[in-house]
Amino acid sequence: MPGPAAGTTSAAATPDVVCLGESMVTFRPSRPGRLADVPSFGRGIGGAESNVACALAAAGHRVAWVSRVGADGFGDHLVEAIAAYGVDTSAVRRDPDRPTGVYFRTATDRATDTHEVAYYRAGSAASAMSPHNVPHETLSVGRFLHLSGITAALSADCLALLHELTAPRSGRPLISFDVNHRPGLWRGSEAGPDVLLDLARRADLVFVGEDEADEAWGLKGADAIRAALPEPTLLVVKRGAEGATVYSSPRPGAHLGPRPGPCADTAAAAATDTVTDVPALHVDVVAPVGAGDAFAAGFLSATLRGLSVRDRARHGHLMAAAVLTVPGDLTDPPPRERADRLAALDDDAWGRLRLGPGWTGDDQEVRTT
Repeated sequence: MPGPAAGTTSAAATPDVVCLGESMVTFRPSRPGRLADVPSFGRGIGGAESNVACALAAAGHRVAWVSRVGADGFGDHLVEAIAAYGVDTSAVRRDPDRPTGVYFRTATDRATDTHEVAYYRAGSAASAMSPHNVPHETLSVGRFLHLSGITAALSADCLALLHELTAPRSGRPLISFDVNHRPGLWRGSEAGPDVLLDLARRADLVFVGEDEADEAWGLKGADAIRAALPEPTLLVVKRGAEGATVYSSPRPGAHLGPRPGPCADTAAAAATDTVTDVPALHVDVVAPVGAGDAFAAGFLSATLRGLSVRDRARHGHLMAAAVLTVPGDLTDPPPRERADRLAALDDDAWGRLRLGPGWTGDDQEVRTT
């Protein structure tokens, strides 16, 4: 049975986005080096869906985060830290029998490109989420319900929960799904990454990396991914330093209005997609963690505001650049007025931007190449 609610805030109005998934306490190293050699660590938070929730709340949207954490100090820290961003955490449940997950990571070593991450999440409170112990009334109230493939890999119960939440039904919120394929999480699982393809086909908005689609499903290139995922109204294929390709369906619901289920003639719908390529920015990277979550938050934020597909992807790139230029998984996004101004640049000016540490500050000049 779920424990008492752990949240310290409550939304004053219906949330724009509800995010469901595990968050963990993350320990960042005090200096570069192997985990075996790092003498001390600084504490932070990390989790794909909570990262999206915090970024959206920092950008001015109403957001709720739903999860389970242990009845321990790390659970206290997670809930308090996420709530401090303005996220409604009132539907988070405490589990007296399972711990909050934690992980340790090294700093990126640019000379050798080495990076270690040590997870301690097996048997965590969040892995016990199931269709029977989450607050469905909270999960159904937002315009979007944001999910990721990480949750599907945590346990059979978590996978069953995602199957239930993504099932077509009247009144279902729009599903935003980040594939987030993590090979290590699927080792020893009775299921496999093919289930992520099934979940993505049920979603309205899908984010997937070109590299992870190849690794998980053997699909090479953006067009092959769209052929395998014709149902989502919007499919965002992230292509690393090359940028993103967005496939927009012209069928009814192209502006992400509710729809009861997959399109009857998905092949024909995909054949008449509008395809928008949006180049990535030149960024002086400090650490790569959290960039995919930030991109999803930026794209969702611009979608909620009704911006063009190009500008949605550009806001995704800008939000990602904010995280890429700091050591942690989270940071404050650029002020909306500044982000809107940069997103509106012509193609040549956009291509000449170069963003480095501190670029989001009000008094910082943005460089060009």
